[in-house]
Amino acid sequence: MDAGGARSQLGWEPSPEQGWVAPHIAEEFPGLGLAWVEVDGRLGRTTEPVLQRLRDLSDRFYGSHAIHMRERPIPWAYRVFFRQIGLDPDRTRTPIEQLALDRLHAGAFASRGMPVDALTIATVETGVALRAFDAAKLSGRLCIRDSAPGESLPGKPGKLAQGTLTIADERAPLELLFGPSTADGGLESDTARIAVVAVQVKGVPQAAIDEALWIACAAIQA
Repeated sequence: MDAGGARSQLGWEPSPEQGWVAPHIAEEFPGLGLAWVEVDGRLGRTTEPVLQRLRDLSDRFYGSHAIHMRERPIPWAYRVFFRQIGLDPDRTRTPIEQLALDRLHAGAFASRGMPVDALTIATVETGVALRAFDAAKLSGRLCIRDSAPGESLPGKPGKLAQGTLTIADERAPLELLFGPSTADGGLESDTARIAVVAVQVKGVPQAAIDEALWIACAAIQA
């Protein structure tokens, strides 16, 4: 689905908010950014229209797509960034490559409920890395920063190593920027509004970020 189609399905045009990046990180990694949109949505079973989207994506996605995916500009941009931050993308997969690998192993893009399925669709369609958080639990603007001494992630044991790159709000880190994480950001049964977050790296155009957010929001509200 193109951006215009996503806007048409939503019935409104999301205006992504832009997060900030700690200055020393922005200097080291030009092009790194964060954008998000809030949309009404809950944890739950995936609706039939979204399940059909997953089936359609599965039918269009073959082994050859996975083999050549890393050569496409946006997946390649995330691979480059992973190496810059010390992650081997052949071991710790970029979001789109992990979804592709899961698709090949399972024979289809398996449904994991909402909003994860919405993020899957948007990432497969655009290649953009997405996360979802409970909007009501966020404090102020989101950002990308490194962790301070003694900080940890919500609901996870142990302290983060100082300098770990995280997505954070104005109170504390929320999740690792990349690496082992939960796609649904710890959403709970009482979640009523979801913040869909896109991570931008050098080589990923703003148009792709906007499109990914539109597609995800449209699927959440389908």
